[in-house]
Amino acid sequence: MDVLQLSLLALFPALVIAAGLTDLTSMTIPNWISGVLIAGFFVAALVLGLSPMAIAAHVGVGLAALVAGAILFALRFLGGGDAKLMAAVCLWLGVSGWSPFVLWTAAIGGLFCLALLVARSHAQPLVAGGPGWIVRLMEPGGGIPYGVAIAAGALLAWPASPLVTAAFAG
Repeated sequence: MDVLQLSLLALFPALVIAAGLTDLTSMTIPNWISGVLIAGFFVAALVLGLSPMAIAAHVGVGLAALVAGAILFALRFLGGGDAKLMAAVCLWLGVSGWSPFVLWTAAIGGLFCLALLVARSHAQPLVAGGPGWIVRLMEPGGGIPYGVAIAAGALLAWPASPLVTAAFAG
């Protein structure tokens, strides 16, 4: 594996970690992260030698995730940044990676939400003088930065991606 291939494979985890941390600290996921993930997928797919049919399958999975994310956004279950990140992640993970991603994201998201609810009910006095993002995160009834769960699920599902398989097959 050459430096270009390794760099392209490192792009995915780096960007999903950035998305999760940004969501945790600001309750937003910048559009540029999803945009770079989308553009980076096509470069990585070509460099790593995915076939046109495999690329089309990845695009189909990404579009299906975008539709699902839009529905969840309309129902107010997810934020818009979460929905876009989910679609970009599914584009990278493809047919073999999307189901582990969804399962990991749901499990981690549920545990993260429970932990945050418990922390919010007990930590209010402890965080009053802390950094602004922690104070906002601990506000009772506040939003849940679900990008954290999406990032964790993406990282755990990443080894199942055809891109990783293609990179290490040769």
